[in-house]
Amino acid sequence: MREPTSKNQVCSFRSGQRITGRWHGNQYLIVRLLGEGAIGKVYLAKKGVQSVAIKVARESMSISSEVRALRQVSKVQGISLGPFFIDMDDVSSSSGTTSFYVMEYIEGEPFLPFLKSRGNEWMALFLVQLLGDLANLHKAGWVFGDLKPENLIVSHHPFSLRWIDVGGMTKLGRSIKEYTEFFDRGYWGIGDRKAEASYDLFSVAMLMLNRGYFHRFEKTGLDGRKQLVAKVKQQPVLDPFSSIICKGIEHRYDNALEMKRDLLDVLQKEKKRSALSRVKKKKLLKQSKKVHSPSNQVQTTKEKKYRGLYETLIFASFLLLLYILYLVG
Repeated sequence: MREPTSKNQVCSFRSGQRITGRWHGNQYLIVRLLGEGAIGKVYLAKKGVQSVAIKVARESMSISSEVRALRQVSKVQGISLGPFFIDMDDVSSSSGTTSFYVMEYIEGEPFLPFLKSRGNEWMALFLVQLLGDLANLHKAGWVFGDLKPENLIVSHHPFSLRWIDVGGMTKLGRSIKEYTEFFDRGYWGIGDRKAEASYDLFSVAMLMLNRGYFHRFEKTGLDGRKQLVAKVKQQPVLDPFSSIICKGIEHRYDNALEMKRDLLDVLQKEKKRSALSRVKKKKLLKQSKKVHSPSNQVQTTKEKKYRGLYETLIFASFLLLLYILYLVG
């Protein structure tokens, strides 16, 4: 599936290369490429012994815009998703001057691969966290924009969901800067690309749909909404969340907190169902142990033995009585 990309070539670094900021003089050792986005590339680097992430782009305006968004996020109370900002500078090379910024390196596991080996409860827990942070972000006047699994990572100790790219963050009311077709309501013909809360909530619904199939599909007809709703109903693993996904797709949530409350309700129901299932399994296991336990088997054998002996004695007594009656007669 095609994704929008910048027409400008991005300056590339190589592993082992050491770069020095033109203005601040900070030195960074490039370790390896982490990923490539619409306007630039992200590298793992070292500043002394500290691991950092460096995003590089040829257009300094793009870098400046992301840095403003990153700094803005750090001011929003309750936001725990994004990386914190460290430095912004330029580096000179044979191909010219390249702008870059440095942020916290978040180590963890990609979102979808993490969910593949775990149940729906994990997806619900992470999305509850995500929706809480989105609510605070929207309140501060920003929209995440390019919300997709590649921009989310699960950090460990403890497990939490973090984002690793703020390139799509856009001020409320403006046009979305970056998007990925599968998670973009404009591509499916279910809305425009105006930065508003419902744009992010549509993407959250598509994250859940992506979890159900673990692959992306293209629009096949004129009615994108009808196609997506049908896809939700065709995947049994999404049954507990089907109403939430459909409401997100159809823009029936006014804000992120409403979607979060519905997810919490589903999570509580799933826990109760799991608890009842465990109780039933324990009861069946106990019954099975009683029937098949060695002690019960020994007890049953003894009972059979004594019952046979008792029956023999009764029969012998009966024969003795008949013999006495015979002699008396």
